[in-house]
Amino acid sequence: MPNVDWKQAPRQARWWAIDANGQAHWFCVPNVAAFTDFWFSEPIPAPDFNYQGDWRGSLIERPSEKDG
Repeated sequence: MPNVDWKQAPRQARWWAIDANGQAHWFCVPNVAAFTDFWFSEPIPAPDFNYQGDWRGSLIERPSEKDG
């Protein structure tokens, strides 16, 4: 598991992950369009924190404030 430095993350970022192309991104809570089933979330480029594993196992959720 990578040592993600959440101090580098945008305030609204909730997850960090590597995509299939090897690019790291921050992911924020999605915006939901009112009265629809549609939602979207724009990935934000992020450092890769030297992640060496399979991209499919890279999703890391931001720790809650109480978890430190």
